[in-house]
Amino acid sequence: MTRQSDATPGLEERPMQSNNPVFRSQAFQSYAGNGSAHQGYGQTGHSDPSTWGVGTPGGPAGPSAPVATTPITIDSVVQKTAISLVAVLAAAAVTWLATPDITDTDADLGPLIGLMTIGSLVAFGLSMVNSFKRVVSPALVVLFAVAQGVALGGLSKFFDAMIGDHIVVQAVIGTFAAFAGTLAAYKFFDIQVGNKFRTFVIAAMFGMVGLSLLELVLGLFGAQLGLFGMGGLGLVFAIGGLVLGVFMLILDFDIAEQLIAHGAPDREAWRVAFGLTVSLVWIYTNLLRILAILNQD
Repeated sequence: MTRQSDATPGLEERPMQSNNPVFRSQAFQSYAGNGSAHQGYGQTGHSDPSTWGVGTPGGPAGPSAPVATTPITIDSVVQKTAISLVAVLAAAAVTWLATPDITDTDADLGPLIGLMTIGSLVAFGLSMVNSFKRVVSPALVVLFAVAQGVALGGLSKFFDAMIGDHIVVQAVIGTFAAFAGTLAAYKFFDIQVGNKFRTFVIAAMFGMVGLSLLELVLGLFGAQLGLFGMGGLGLVFAIGGLVLGVFMLILDFDIAEQLIAHGAPDREAWRVAFGLTVSLVWIYTNLLRILAILNQD
């Protein structure tokens, strides 16, 4: 992360490289601010956007009036993000209420663990589709939010039964506080995203995902590293994940700012909403684990 002196002056010259993996689709690369046009918009070789056209059936493409598209705005980003987060919260609430209360018997955990597993797998699959899909699909973004909500509802109920002390409420409040604080810092301190910071966050993100998968595989064979345990290593891993989630938010804000500045289509607000949802879920899960470790008996 760099200040103004370390960043390339001018938004138009800032590279539109992928920040969060959810923004690695080719759609973002067309708004780099370098004068190139999205090949899917019917460019016919004219450098003047007013001469772009899609041609006529059976005939050569020729100059025509541009197709009117509504540009992305901060209001549309807020609206789409709100829809995504409401879907997460609603699915989490339904999962919490629809599953049996957790008691001392293992049988009570069956439905909860099943929903957590299914929700996590579906959310992971949809996250991969949404991350690399050229044209963002609002329906898939909402479906991802619902699946993620199911997984979070089960996880939250488990930690609430295990720790208590309103740990879930604390984690929710802490997540939105982290969002507000990061957004305020990004705007008030005029944070500029540099290539080194971007590369570091992406590498750290994939590294943490890789370690998580390794922990999962080892767990199938009865061996674990303790990254998700309730001990010291688990706490360090969770704190690292929380810090990384804040960095992911900064990258999300940077992408949103660039898309708005370059007049990207309004549908890209759904991609920004997806990225912000991923980052907030990332922050929440790590914060929930931190609170659970610190408040355990």
